[in-house]
Amino acid sequence: MTTSAELQARRVAAVPRGVGNVTTIFAKRAKNAEIWSEDGKRYIDFGAGIAVVNTGHQHPKIVAAIEEQLKAFSHVCFQVTPYENYVTLAERLNRIAPVAGPAKTMLVSTGAEAVENALKVARAFTGRSGVISFGGGFHGRTHMGMALTGKVVPYKKGFGPFPPDIYNAVFPNAYHGVSNEQSLQSLKYLFKHTIDPSNVSAIIIEPVQGEGGFNIAPVEFLRALRALCDEHGIMLIADEIQTGFARTGKMFALEHAGIKADVVTLAKGLAGGMPLAAIVGRADVMDAANPGGLGGTYAGNPVACAAAHAVLDVIEDEKLCDRSNAIGKIIIGRLGQLKERSNLNCIGDIRGLGAMCALELVRNAASGEPDAALTSALLKTASDRGLILLSCGTYSNVIRFLVPLTASDALVEEGMDIFAESLIEAMSRTA
Repeated sequence: MTTSAELQARRVAAVPRGVGNVTTIFAKRAKNAEIWSEDGKRYIDFGAGIAVVNTGHQHPKIVAAIEEQLKAFSHVCFQVTPYENYVTLAERLNRIAPVAGPAKTMLVSTGAEAVENALKVARAFTGRSGVISFGGGFHGRTHMGMALTGKVVPYKKGFGPFPPDIYNAVFPNAYHGVSNEQSLQSLKYLFKHTIDPSNVSAIIIEPVQGEGGFNIAPVEFLRALRALCDEHGIMLIADEIQTGFARTGKMFALEHAGIKADVVTLAKGLAGGMPLAAIVGRADVMDAANPGGLGGTYAGNPVACAAAHAVLDVIEDEKLCDRSNAIGKIIIGRLGQLKERSNLNCIGDIRGLGAMCALELVRNAASGEPDAALTSALLKTASDRGLILLSCGTYSNVIRFLVPLTASDALVEEGMDIFAESLIEAMSRTA
């Protein structure tokens, strides 16, 4: 039997150090919300492949759909010989995405591609070049994605220069003292001092910041942002790559605010582990690019499209939006109980929408000073105890919970038991 330690040694020799790993666990198989390593150890998965397998690992309906499509063909290139399941998937996404007016969809392979193409159509439609994103946001690892991303280390350090005409506004964050009004004022400051709004093609925002720390954009702020975009003819792009497909208790996070975007980017949970992403936008915006201006050799792979159809069926049939809210209630409730304990003064903010939950770890609750060392120790301790956790946040001090939405209550509770034990142990190690 090949061990994880042996594979780790080979990985160090063969794979660049810039490709990071959260754990040194090498997966051998996975089922629903559990992973078994090459060493035969069982782990509860609270990461879901970074919000990809919302429908769980190896869901039988998704596996069956992939197998059936493989029997027909795996690749012909949609731009050469199109196929039905791409068109049908576009029709389904057009119906459900939070987009104003008649919509059209383009399929690609990754979230970064979706962001790139969203900006392409926004610029083509408006004839403007400027783009505004937010501090703490994450939009991919391409050069344009990095330019939009509001965190330097590790995403941007050493990779510049970046594309021009990209501007950064302040994201609202009540826990860190940034109000809705202050965030809106930062946009108005840009309009007054840096770029005229008539030159801005798009404002891109995550309704809940992913890598930035699961910071939730307040409903009032999103509505004000929609009004600001309407006032100046700016395209509002909602990056729902991590928030989409029932993760926040609704199909898409923007639904919590009751507004529509001009363009929405989707990926991660769309195809249950197959590489697929989408740009869904107003039909007039999506049609702005000239024929041949959009595309990609692997874009909208038929096997991935088949998986996505199964994902949408599973979310509906198994009522995973409701399940997301139920899981989130368990997690937030357990975190609240931990915060009430006098010996756990390290717990700062607790936040979440549906099953997209987070805990901010601090040196003490009164100061709110981020504690990245404790966060790192907690990840290692949890892994040793059989729980896979992910961190995030501008200061690397946030634990994010991304439980597959098909996990049972018993498994979620077991995972939270391990989390509590791991937190206490990690505190003792870093004291």
